[in-house]
Amino acid sequence: MDPHSSAQDVHRCDLCETAIVHSYCDFCHVNLCKPCILDHILDEYDKHKIVPFQKRRLTLVYSKCRTHPQKNCHLLCKNCKNLFVCSSCTASEQHRGHIFVDVTEVYKTKKNYIERDTEELDNLISPKYKEIELDLENQLASLDGGYEKLTTEISKQGEQWHREIDIVIDKMKTEINEINVKHRDILQKHLDEIKQIQSLIKQTLLALNEIEKSTAVAPTIEYNSKIREFSKLPPKLQVKLPTFIQKPIDRENLYSLFGQITPLSTATEEIVLSQNKPNASVREILDEPELVATIQTGYKQLLGVTCLDDDGVWTHGWTNEIKCFNINGSLLQTIGTKTGTFPNDIVVNSDGDLLYSDWKARTVNKVKNGQIEELIRLQGWTAGNLCVTSTGDLLVTINSNDYTQSKVVRYSGSTEKQTIQFDDKGKPLYSGNTRLKYITENRNHDICVADNSAGAVVVVNQDGKLRWRYTGHPSVTKNKPFKPRGITTDSQSHILTTDFDNHCIHILDQNGQFLRYIDNCDLKDPYGLCVDKNDNLFVSEYYKSNVKKIKFLR
Repeated sequence: MDPHSSAQDVHRCDLCETAIVHSYCDFCHVNLCKPCILDHILDEYDKHKIVPFQKRRLTLVYSKCRTHPQKNCHLLCKNCKNLFVCSSCTASEQHRGHIFVDVTEVYKTKKNYIERDTEELDNLISPKYKEIELDLENQLASLDGGYEKLTTEISKQGEQWHREIDIVIDKMKTEINEINVKHRDILQKHLDEIKQIQSLIKQTLLALNEIEKSTAVAPTIEYNSKIREFSKLPPKLQVKLPTFIQKPIDRENLYSLFGQITPLSTATEEIVLSQNKPNASVREILDEPELVATIQTGYKQLLGVTCLDDDGVWTHGWTNEIKCFNINGSLLQTIGTKTGTFPNDIVVNSDGDLLYSDWKARTVNKVKNGQIEELIRLQGWTAGNLCVTSTGDLLVTINSNDYTQSKVVRYSGSTEKQTIQFDDKGKPLYSGNTRLKYITENRNHDICVADNSAGAVVVVNQDGKLRWRYTGHPSVTKNKPFKPRGITTDSQSHILTTDFDNHCIHILDQNGQFLRYIDNCDLKDPYGLCVDKNDNLFVSEYYKSNVKKIKFLR
């Protein structure tokens, strides 16, 4: 009988492999019986942590400090890009005046993210890929039957013709077979790509499961989510069978009159992950949104705010300084723009780097490790507001230098991928007389622009086709013209935009229907907006120069 198992599936000691387990080494992850404990810790006692078997895997394994190897790192330095530090490091000259956070708290937060990613990969993304796989396999399975039917129709038509038409029939059959091969190749290629991605997802799930089982701090802290990458589902492929069109017999034009085979028709249908999935977390809007915290920024007039992580925000005003604060209001970092002028907008990319648009240099710049790099340079146009999409692309609202035209441009890195400027009738989608056009992407990949001069929120789909415009909601108390500024979205695909002159925030659904205002929390002159991963809303107040953190979902 296998000594490691029995009818009751009793856990055995990993050393002697016979005795029933009594304890567990939380550092080495080894099952131990009582007699084997001493043998296990003989090398160095401090390298092991023996705990009762029922309390195994509860001890966190901290990284050793690189500067002070004898100490463990229980803290992260926020000013040094979340560098692991020990207690001795905090008193060093290098970290004087820096902000530190407890590794354990960050570890717990990251563990929650990993659990959510695992659940989303397991319950949403993987089943979608399986659905696409089955659809392609069904198309492949029915492929020969469809082509056999076509061949039969051609043969019946050929039987009515004279002997000389046989050459034409053979030629058309050959053409059918060639299209069949091409059709199969297209479907097989798409199927192979789907299976390859599924394999990557399985590998990712295995890695996530290992991290979840592990108590090692470093792999958990260093974990980078791949949800953005896998959430961009491939288009659903539908390749239509060619058809055979019969024609009257005419010997002078045998081939053309015998019939016609339509070209292979390939259509793709974009698939997006719906936030209304059955296992999605549905959150309702609070009857009375709650003010959670207020951060005083020190600007004379505060413009925009963008979320860095769960613990901090970047802000900018009418100065060259871009400031980063934690939720307690402590200033973590200040970046000066390259040209010494105020930025048009700021945003944080998927790597956590700060991006800002410089109206004077007509550039979009990236701040990485304290250094400013030029990412995009425009000619004849000026960069306005910014948005990083779920796939990592950058959306930029740009205006012609003479303020007569505006458009949205999608970039991948520094490469222009898409331009959105006109509707189906050739009319401009956006007003051309101002730079103020905050932009965001919704969960369904719609692109939402708060066009201040037009007094409208303009929403197009990811292909740039106009979906709807919102020009405000009739109200007795909100009687000043609707002139939106900041705009953002949440996990429920709600769209939130600031109404500066009426001192409130409009909440819309993804189809442009007004849901309610946020007009409490002593809001005054709301300007910029952002929402963090936990659906906390951050609002910048222009004249008060405060950032308010507001809970608005249950």
